[in-house]
Amino acid sequence: MKKIEAIIKPFKLDDVKEALHEIGLQGMTVLDARGFGRQKGHTELYRGAEYVVDFLPKVKIELVVDDAQAEAAVEAIAKAAHSGRIGDGKIFVSAIEDAVRIRTGETGRDAI
Repeated sequence: MKKIEAIIKPFKLDDVKEALHEIGLQGMTVLDARGFGRQKGHTELYRGAEYVVDFLPKVKIELVVDDAQAEAAVEAIAKAAHSGRIGDGKIFVSAIEDAVRIRTGETGRDAI
């Protein structure tokens, strides 16, 4: 099993959700996040004063998939989240040792 974590621009969430649904993946966790990378924030003007916005709004998506689905999921996310501009985000893939569905007690692949 693989855990896929993607940090994307908020307005790309619906596109990513649809892309994952099209390849047969339904479950995911979505978290609001703030951060910056190479884009390093930006300056804004508020009531005549300029200030720096260091942390930009992002969305973090987490999903656990079978090994066979991992590559397709990463490709779907990357394609749907791509705008070609700085700050499109990152995708991280890590191995998951085990999973347990609390309601039924199922483990491993059956739990996802």
